[in-house]
Amino acid sequence: MEELLIWFTVLLGFLILSFIIMCIVLMKTTTPYPVVERAEEEKSFLNTNEGLRILFPSIEDPFSVLLSVIVPAYDEEKRLPPMLDECFEFLEARRRDSVRFTYEVIVVSDGSKDRTVEVAQRYTREYGANQCRVLDLRTNRGKGGAVRLGMQSARGAVLLFADADGATKFSDLTKLEESLKELVKGDYLVEAERISNEVALVCGSRAHLEQEAIATRSLFRTLLMHGFHLLVWLLCVRSVRDTQCGFKLLTREATRLCFRSLHVERWAFDVELLYLAERLNIPLSEVCVTWTEIDGSKIVPVWSWLQMGRDLFLIWLRYMIGAWKIHSKHK
Repeated sequence: MEELLIWFTVLLGFLILSFIIMCIVLMKTTTPYPVVERAEEEKSFLNTNEGLRILFPSIEDPFSVLLSVIVPAYDEEKRLPPMLDECFEFLEARRRDSVRFTYEVIVVSDGSKDRTVEVAQRYTREYGANQCRVLDLRTNRGKGGAVRLGMQSARGAVLLFADADGATKFSDLTKLEESLKELVKGDYLVEAERISNEVALVCGSRAHLEQEAIATRSLFRTLLMHGFHLLVWLLCVRSVRDTQCGFKLLTREATRLCFRSLHVERWAFDVELLYLAERLNIPLSEVCVTWTEIDGSKIVPVWSWLQMGRDLFLIWLRYMIGAWKIHSKHK
């Protein structure tokens, strides 16, 4: 018994020392604020109808359209067209109903190796560069990196990012807009100037479909899913059940605040985004949306969840020890 106690003490001491060393390494090797690199050719987009390259604006500029839709896409030449068809059909119908409504769609090709850029530029030709722009990243950044650069290049009073697979019905945007009205006490379609400077974030959610999903999953995958949700709740986000749904609506000021401090560029970026929103006291809501699983997902169920679990721990640890800091400047 005494020998077992000695071994336990040694093991505990080793773990504590390892944790301290890891914290020191993180402090020494981590920049407190994200360093976002952007190649010169990534600062502009091609107006295919005129053959000219035009500089993207900045999220720090005042808004000039009502709605920006950011679509991160990595090797999505097959799944992108149905999603964009639905997106533009909805937005164009709204524009016909109201001459005041203005929008843009920014497709961010995240270092795609297939014809994603060519496919997206067809919509620039069809709808014009004022409605559709393609941000062609030279190298793969990860979904979070692609969303960040798209958001930082947008003109909208409010901004939506939506997955390229079209798993969420685009018309559910109206549900998110209704929730946004409640958070900011107004309609951005009517009070764009004021709403753009408010802070709010609305999350599309698949939480209501959880029981149906469990029925089709193996026990192992179900345990992993619950373990991931538990880690999210324990370490990072407690106000939103489904952090990973790729359908989120933000005001322009909330976008500025959150994406200034966002470090994670891979799958776990949604968690850090919501963690930042909670820390910055940005009003949050979660709205059920229609969701259909689309073949071709880039997520590898077990491996991706393990990677995200590691990232969750590192998000919590880096902010806890001050290796990462949060910009808190608000107008």
